[in-house]
Formats: sequence, C-alpha cells, structure tokens
Amino acid sequence: MQTFDPDLLRTFLAFADGGSLAHAAAAVGRTASAVTAQMQRLEAMVGEPLLAQSGRGRVLTPAGEDLLVHARRILEVHRDAWLSLKGAKADGRLTLGCTQDFADSNLPDLLRLFARTHPRVRLDLRVGRSRELTVAYDQGAIDVLIVMRDGAQPDEIAMLSEPMLWLTASADPVPAGGELPIAVLDPPCGFRSAATSALDDAGRAYRIAATSPSLSGLRAAVRSGIAITARTARFVGEGVVVAPQALSLPALPKAEFSLRLKPKADKTASSLAMLLAEELPNESSRP
Repeated sequence: MQTFDPDLLRTFLAFADGGSLAHAAAAVGRTASAVTAQMQRLEAMVGEPLLAQSGRGRVLTPAGEDLLVHARRILEVHRDAWLSLKGAKADGRLTLGCTQDFADSNLPDLLRLFARTHPRVRLDLRVGRSRELTVAYDQGAIDVLIVMRDGAQPDEIAMLSEPMLWLTASADPVPAGGELPIAVLDPPCGFRSAATSALDDAGRAYRIAATSPSLSGLRAAVRSGIAITARTARFVGEGVVVAPQALSLPALPKAEFSLRLKPKADKTASSLAMLLAEELPNESSRP
C-alpha cells in the first residue's frame, strides 16, 4: 500500500493555507521550482490533478479539497505521535512569554497539545507587553519568547510576518471624512508607531481618541465605534472587522513577531519552540 510523504503534505497544506505556490515555497523554505516538483509528485501518487489554473493563480480541484481534509488529519496524528514519544519522559519547568495577540489566537490549543504530550512538564504562561517580556527573557525568567520584532536577534528561531490592518467596529464603524479618531496602546508600541507614521506620511489628519495599557481596553474602544486601530487579523472578531475602503486609509507595513529560544535551551523548551514555529502562523493564514 502506498503511503503519503509528510513533507509533501506539509507543502500541500502551505499552498492551501496561503493560496499560492510562492507562499508555500516561503513557508516550507524551498524554491518555487522545488514546490512545483513536490506538487507534481503528490498528483502522481493520487492519480488526479490537485491544482487547477484560475486566472493568474491556482486553486484546489475537488480532489485537492478532499485531500486537504485528510492531509490535516494525517499531519496532526504524525505531530501528536512525535511529540508524545519525545515528551513522555521529559520533566521540569518551562515558562513561555508572549504578547496578548497570540494568547487570544490559537495558542491555547497548542499549549493544551504540548501539555498533553509532556505530562510531567510544568508549563507556565506569562502574557504582557513586548518590552517587559524581553527584559524578563534577558534576565532568564522566560524560556521561550514571542514578541514584536525589534531587529534580528542571534537567538531568533523564527520570524512571523503578518499584514497589519486598519480595524473598526462592525456595528457602528467610524464614518469617512474629517479628523480620523484612532485607538492605540500606551507607548512604546510598534503598532502605534506604524499607524501614526502611516497617517503622517499620507498627510491624513487624525487624533488619538483612546489609549489603553491593554488589548482589552483597545478592543472596547474600537467596538464602541469611537475609534479605529491598527492590528493584525488576530484582533478581528467580537465586534471588530477590517475597515472599509471608503475610509481611504493609508497602507500599513507588515507586523513582524520574533520567536526566540536560548541557544543552550533544553530539549523540552526546543520542542515547544518548534511546535509554535510550525503552528502559530496557521491562525492568520487560514481564511
């Protein structure tokens, strides 16, 4: 009986989640030609086309959609088995530090998986602002760190890049025209700097209508309709949507997050970091 190569399935999922061969190539760290060759190998195994031309891009065929469901299950079982075998005997204590952006997304599911496959490891979570978390990490109080990126770091094992978006209330969005009210976190904040710089560069009049030390306060301000804000798609939901084009808002840069792990980290910390590097981007890439 023929079996599926997990590497081929990972590339296939990268295409399905990102919607292009270029995205898949970047996600799996291969060239576009290598990804194309992998897709051709997978199609040869299945015996049917998995991708079809659509305009300038490609989409999944019915066979591709069917394989997508099975591919996710296969890789989940593969991942669970690997983590379980590697983590069953591990013990000790581990602290993960991350910003609220990730604590509110798919991180809880990943931590639940890690705890299940590493039952003897005490896993602590520390959520906060990037600067305070980085200080704690540098002092040795945090083992694995996810924060907004501030340049390349020697212990960075992954860089997560996500589009920064203008977001507004779904029920009562900010009207177009006039001085633009914005909601921001207290400084220092990379999103705040990016938003105000984009508006300044575009010559767009604005005022800071709401400030908060936390994302919960920021969300309350946006949901109320008194201001818009700039975050990633992880902030969408609970009455918050992407701002309409009618507001004619300037383009924003990409938000970059850094996943850091000490060079001499133990195997348990490395296992958690590798799991996060592989799975965290999925939350923002899936529709």
